[in-house]
Amino acid sequence: MHDETSLTIARARRVLAERIIPAIYPQSLPLEVAAHALPGEPIAPAVGLALDYCPHTVGTEWGPAWGTTWFRIRGQVPTDWAGKHVELRIDLGFDTSTTGFQCEGLVYRADGHAVKSLNPRNQWVPVADSAAGGEDIELFIEAASNPVLLEHHPFLPTAQGDVRSSSPTPLYTTKTMDLVIRDLAVYELSLDLEVLLELQAELPEAPRRFRILQALDDALDVLDLARIGDTAAAARAALAGVLAQPAEASAHRLAAIGHAHIDSAWLWPIRETIRKVARTTSSMLELIDSDPDFIYGMSSAQQYKWLKDQHPGLYARIKKAVADGRFVPLGGMWVESDTVMPSGESLVRQFLYGQRFFQEEFRISCHGAWLPDSFGYSPALPQLMRRAGLEWFFTQKISWNQTNIFPHHSFYWEGIDGSRVPTHFPPMDTYNAQLSGHEVALAARQFRESRRASSSIAPVGWGDGGGGTTREMASKAQRLKNLEGSARVSWEHPDSFYARTAAELLNPAVWVGELYLELHRATLTSQHLTKAGNRRTEQLLVEAELWATTAATRTSYNYPYQELDALWEAVLLHQFHDILPGTSIAWVHREAVAEYARITAAAQALISAAQRALTDPGDVELVLNPAPITRNGIPPGGSCPLAELPTPGPAVTAVQDADGIRLTNELVSINVDPDGLITSAIDLASGRETIAPGQCANLLQLHQDFPNQWDAWDVDAFYRNRVTDLVAADSVELSTDAEGSARITVKRSFSASHITQELVLAPGARMLEITQHTDWQEVETFLKVAFALDIRAEHSIAETQFGYLKRPTHVNTSWEAAKFETSMHRFVLLKEPGFGAAVLNDSSYGYDVTREALDARVSTTVRISLLRAPRFPDPHTDQGLHTHRYGLLIGADIASATAAGIALNTPERRITGGYAFDSLVELDGEGLLLSAVKLAADRSGEVIVRLYESLGRRCTGMLRVNADLESVSTVSLLEDPLADGEPVFMETGHVELSLGAFEVRTLRLRLRD
Repeated sequence: MHDETSLTIARARRVLAERIIPAIYPQSLPLEVAAHALPGEPIAPAVGLALDYCPHTVGTEWGPAWGTTWFRIRGQVPTDWAGKHVELRIDLGFDTSTTGFQCEGLVYRADGHAVKSLNPRNQWVPVADSAAGGEDIELFIEAASNPVLLEHHPFLPTAQGDVRSSSPTPLYTTKTMDLVIRDLAVYELSLDLEVLLELQAELPEAPRRFRILQALDDALDVLDLARIGDTAAAARAALAGVLAQPAEASAHRLAAIGHAHIDSAWLWPIRETIRKVARTTSSMLELIDSDPDFIYGMSSAQQYKWLKDQHPGLYARIKKAVADGRFVPLGGMWVESDTVMPSGESLVRQFLYGQRFFQEEFRISCHGAWLPDSFGYSPALPQLMRRAGLEWFFTQKISWNQTNIFPHHSFYWEGIDGSRVPTHFPPMDTYNAQLSGHEVALAARQFRESRRASSSIAPVGWGDGGGGTTREMASKAQRLKNLEGSARVSWEHPDSFYARTAAELLNPAVWVGELYLELHRATLTSQHLTKAGNRRTEQLLVEAELWATTAATRTSYNYPYQELDALWEAVLLHQFHDILPGTSIAWVHREAVAEYARITAAAQALISAAQRALTDPGDVELVLNPAPITRNGIPPGGSCPLAELPTPGPAVTAVQDADGIRLTNELVSINVDPDGLITSAIDLASGRETIAPGQCANLLQLHQDFPNQWDAWDVDAFYRNRVTDLVAADSVELSTDAEGSARITVKRSFSASHITQELVLAPGARMLEITQHTDWQEVETFLKVAFALDIRAEHSIAETQFGYLKRPTHVNTSWEAAKFETSMHRFVLLKEPGFGAAVLNDSSYGYDVTREALDARVSTTVRISLLRAPRFPDPHTDQGLHTHRYGLLIGADIASATAAGIALNTPERRITGGYAFDSLVELDGEGLLLSAVKLAADRSGEVIVRLYESLGRRCTGMLRVNADLESVSTVSLLEDPLADGEPVFMETGHVELSLGAFEVRTLRLRLRD
């Protein structure tokens, strides 16, 4: 029986590949082709259609890296093709079968109508379902010669990742540009055979499999290999019986949704993503028109906005398809963002701007967050999703874990505040499903909630410019709708899937805390300038809103809605999960750094304008506090004349001798050795030493950094096996300033790189602040800075959005061992009962913690990740000049670490004006912090105040409004009324508050004119 089975399978596969598939197109005619190669960047379609074209011979090279060539194709359908299904077959020179990573095209009619895309899996263009004969054809192709950066030579450095360094040599050669007949009977037979061959491969040695094999033999016996077209229908009839057998009542159910995960930038620049979105959506609209069951879903409001701005005709068709329920906006976010590194306020804006766009454009709100590919998920997300009106969460990426298999597919995810959100991971382990027999069987076989739940999601289609769902995938879905031995496949809106799962899975498992991806850990460090730009601009925009709101409610200043919206949209775009993580080509990060500079300048201009309106001209030196903490007696959002500020404490005492430099103020005493390393840091009140005996802090360490794959993404655990401590200093110099601070300047050099550090202790400060300037010229090297602490910390406490996250410092289990590189925002705190220390930063996100035995006790070392030097996809990653600011906070707890982190990242402003002004709003209540003060997005003039509890415990407090307050209400993150919102108790100018641990609260204030 085994030999007979093998013979049938081999026979079917060969006939399918060598006879049936070639017979799908029995007749073809070459077309007349002309071309116009552009010398620079892409042009508008209307301009491309009007170009002058020169003859092009198929088989001719075209397209240097990142170039655009417009092709014009002309022909006429022969009269004897009347009644035939006629198409174009176009092969631009596709050199792999993988879509999305090479040349692509978008086909236009002469009137500018976008027809569909061209790529390796979509080499056809419709002409006529039933030709009349004699039809004239004129079509245009906007062809992009994007270089292959991943498939042929993965992870090797390449200069092709930037148009400034890429080769001018043509990359592609046109292969086919023909008018063809498509034999529908042969085409359908090919899919019948493919589905049955894939199905039987997943079935046990049982009657169903044997009957399929027999049907295959019967069909092939009927098929005349010399007359495929004439006998295809008879062969299909021989297969009809096994294809008609219905699925078992208990068969797993696949909720399929058309999908094309399009990275908003990655191995191509943003400008190319805009074209990829247009190509893909044109093909999906064609499939929607031709298949009445098909439903396509697309996330990212930004991508819709690109279409609206640059392809209005295509966008109009999308709006109709959305209204018809066939084209489904997903996710409710501006982009598929990284969720680990953006600030809490940035994540709020991802939802605010995304949902607002979908509401304004389509009159719909998304009900779930759709993030299949981000590199781990912050435990702050469940609350934010809920408060943005989202009811479910979808991802797939955790299936990429290196070490541990995630134990659930449908479950509740609980965040740091206790919010829970229904979550689903597709058990087929892909967001680019083809509906192959293996994928379908894998989904049914792996689904961990199958005892009580009946279905899982299948995102179906090629991504990244691969054209989305193909007609072959849609045809497979039709055959798999109700087929014995297979899961049942149906096109379905994800909302329906989650509703069904909620009804079936009444008591789902709960996963508490972060969804940590055991892979791609180096994304917390790669491309430091991009990360620094993100941290700086997201803070500047919050500050600009604060001053603009204060000015608009007190003066004639006009709130800059349009300018702020545009700047926020730019920041949100660059939080995309291949830009902010540092995993895109050089071109992307070059443009990102330039864009951050533009945003910074624009935000600074808005800040200055609002401050001028608030203070009027004058010569009073003023200090303004943009931070959500009281600083130097100035409340958040307030100001004070410089002359009225409290005088600083006594100047720092600095003593230098052969053992190094001792810095002492009224709170701490710090010893820095002759090489600039911190060997002692004493809290004077308790006498407690912070630095572990015989060890040091501010120790720069280099590691060889050559991961097994995914260079910019990964750091593998074995990197720790080789380390070089940068101990020796070139010079160490002591100085003081007029404000009483002491400064130690340390210079180091190694290899071709140079580092200058300034260690500063200010009067009355518990933190030694370090500013580091690095000229980084290393390759495949990881730079960290270590702080060896005499603290037995069982957990590290790292700031995350709107709170913090505890992680064990031990490695008792494989889950803990896998977290050898983890994330923080502005601080990471190590503490034991009675004492703690924190390491703070202004632009880093990665850190690690290790424990060391010291005689009878244990110390803890925390290291901030500063710079890397991977060579793929950007061969010059991080090389150049960088500035980091970080510090050691001595005698820290969560409250002081939070405040110090805020202060480090939000400096005071000093300006000259006519007078000082009071804060618009102030918070009273331990642990309560402001996140944003802004005018409402609906331009009503009402004030939005967002605040949160930062210490992880329930609290009460009060919001004081220094204006004539008419009313206040609790609203969603989208600034909409809440039907069951928290009650608000208001006295004149005061709002009473009661918040849970890590709760985020958004208030809407109406002020009297």
